[in-house]
Formats: sequence, C-alpha cells, structure tokens
Amino acid sequence: MSVVSGVTVTVPATTANLGPGFDCIGAALKLYNQFKFTRVEEGGLTIAVTGEEAQRVQTDESNLLYQAFIRFYQHIEQTPPSVKIEIQLGVPLARGLGSSATAIVGGLVAANQLEGAPISQSQVMELAIAMEGHPDNVVPALLGGCRLAASGGAGWEICDVPWHQDIIPVVAIPDFELSTSEARRVLPTEVSRADAIFNTAHLGLLLRGLETGKAEWLKTALQDKLHQPYRKALIPGYDAVNLAAVTAGAYGMVISGAGPTLLALTDELHSQAVEAAMSNAWEQEGIIANVRSLSLDIQGAKS
Repeated sequence: MSVVSGVTVTVPATTANLGPGFDCIGAALKLYNQFKFTRVEEGGLTIAVTGEEAQRVQTDESNLLYQAFIRFYQHIEQTPPSVKIEIQLGVPLARGLGSSATAIVGGLVAANQLEGAPISQSQVMELAIAMEGHPDNVVPALLGGCRLAASGGAGWEICDVPWHQDIIPVVAIPDFELSTSEARRVLPTEVSRADAIFNTAHLGLLLRGLETGKAEWLKTALQDKLHQPYRKALIPGYDAVNLAAVTAGAYGMVISGAGPTLLALTDELHSQAVEAAMSNAWEQEGIIANVRSLSLDIQGAKS
C-alpha cells in the first residue's frame, strides 16, 4: 500500500469483563465512534468534535486519539504529519463502554493506514494493549466479536468466543459517570483462593453459556467475586436494577467495564421487558438512563 492523504476509521463500543472475565474478556457492540484524519500541509493539529458530549473532548495534543496517533509514529520512528481530525461521537464518555479504547484503536489504525500499513494488525493490537494497560476493550474494538485474551511468552493469545445468536445484550447507560481509576481504587489488592477458584469456574461456564445460549448456564456464569461486589457500591440503584432485570427475564446483569453502565443478557422474547424494567428501576432511584438492546459487532475497526 502507498501513503494516503486521508482516512476515516469507525470503531465500535465494547463491553468488558462480562461478570467473571475481569480484564480478559470483552465484546464489541453496534455503537460507534468515527474518526476522520486528513493530512494538511502546515498548521500542526486541528481537532473538531461533533455529537453528544462533544464539548467535553480535548482538542489539543492531550487528546487520547491523537496520543495514539503519535504513539504509532514513535513506534515506526518517523515524524508524524500535520493532520486535521474530525471526531463524530456515538459512544458515551466514561460510562464503561470503551470510549477510551475506541480512541486508542482509532488513532493507531488511522496512522497505520495513512502510512500504507507498514505494521500488521497484530502489531497494532500489541500497541493498543500497551497503551490501555489491559486487553479486554481494545481487542474487540479492533477485531470485533467477543474475544478472550491471555498473555503468552511472546505476546498475547486471542481467542474468538462464539456468541449464540439468541443472546441479546441490553445496556442501561445512566446520566452519571464513573472513572476507571475510581472503579479500580475500590478493588482489593489480594483475593482468596476460594474466590479465585469461583471466578475460574464461572468464566469457563460463561464461555460455554455464550456459545450455546443455555439459560441455566448463563444465569450461574454471570456471577463474579473479583470486582463487582466492590464496584456496585459506586453505582446507585445497582441492586434494584439487577432485581428488575432478572425479574423481567434477563439471565443476569453485570457491570459493563468499570461502569456505571449496566449490561443485562437476555433473549429476544424478553428484551423489551428487560429494557423497560431497568429503565423504570433506575428512574425510581432518581436516575435517568438510556436503555437499549444492541447486537454484537463482528467487524471491529473499519477504515
């Protein structure tokens, strides 16, 4: 490939952890941020942002999308070009849906495409994981689908996790934020052997439940003891929304990423009832939430 003058990259939102899969499993969802990069002759950097919450996005060199763009050029040991960046936001910020992962993946993919793809997709992935610090969001954002990541001797092993077509993810996005750093601060530095065994067993069951769509397996598999018992206290109304979702027919409910978005898994027959129940439960707590059924994105970042 040759150097190009411009590129547009579309990156999906992600939901990570899925209960017991803390920091190792995530899925791409059909909700997107779009990033357009155009080379300019001079003038350094220009960033324009549209969409909800656009005014909250940094438009200088501290912008995470641009930081990822620069990181690529550091990796290939070249000087980055002057660019105009246009951002169209579709993924809510700081809500546990991988908005930072879309920026990291978007910046790296765009830079690679602008330069004629001098590095492979797996190398882009390694850079993205290094920037994010863990793979659960950036890997599905880049590759699509549901992915399990495990570190190996020479890098990362990525496993495609089959997702049964009858499983519907319902996201309940509240009108408040929760930073990843705050959500990590509440976690214990050590866990018991019993809790580690519990999560190992439930992650194994989750993988089979996602593949088969078997309701009883999913109802058990979504339980977790490593992060959700500590983080749910940061999310007002968590227990009420959980009870409402399960009563309406969800297999279970988990915290999406670091939160505060909550994710319920259900089937098509119950998805509308689960949406309404989660919305109403949070409304009773004085919280307005955008609740919607989504589907799995299987393409990942597109350019």
